[in-house]
Amino acid sequence: METQKPVKDAENFKFDMRPHVLIVCADFYPEITEKLAEGATQVLVKAKVTYEKITVPGALEIPAAIAFSMRSLDFDPLRRRNDGYIALGCVIKGETMHDEIVGRESARALQDLAVRRTIAIGNGILTCNTMEQAQERADVNKQNRGGAAAMACLQMLELKQKLRLMTKRRWVVGPQDR
Repeated sequence: METQKPVKDAENFKFDMRPHVLIVCADFYPEITEKLAEGATQVLVKAKVTYEKITVPGALEIPAAIAFSMRSLDFDPLRRRNDGYIALGCVIKGETMHDEIVGRESARALQDLAVRRTIAIGNGILTCNTMEQAQERADVNKQNRGGAAAMACLQMLELKQKLRLMTKRRWVVGPQDR
C-alpha cells in the first residue's frame, strides 16, 4: 500500500502564536505506539509546533487523560495550556467483542471532547485485525497514521484560529512562542 499524501505540507501551517500540543500515547502495544509517535512528532517538528508526550495504559484511557489535562488548568494557572491533542494507540481484533468496544468508545469519547469542549484532536488510534496491519499503518515509511493524526490536529488548530477560537495564553510568552 502506498504512503498517503497529506492535503497540506506541515511546513505550510501559519499560526499567529506557535501552538503547543499534547500527544497521549496508549502503551498497550508500545512497539506500535512508538512508531505512531515518531510520525506525529516528525510532523510537529516540521510545523514548528511545541509538544509534550504522556503515556496511559490503553486506548480507553486517552480521552480521560485529555480531560485531566484540560481540567488541570483549574488547579495550576501557570501550567502551559495545550492548544491541541493527538491520541495515539492501537486496538487489535481478538476473540471477543472487547476490541470493538474499546475502538468505538475511545473514538466516541474523543469526538465528544472535541465537540463539547471545542478542542482540536487528531485521532491516531488504530483499529486493526492483525499486528501486521497495525505495523503497516504505524510505519512512518508506509501509511504513517501517526503523522496523519498530527496533520488533522494542526488543520483543526488552523481552522480554530481562522474562526477566532484560539484561547488566550495564561503564561508569559517568550520569543520561542512567536
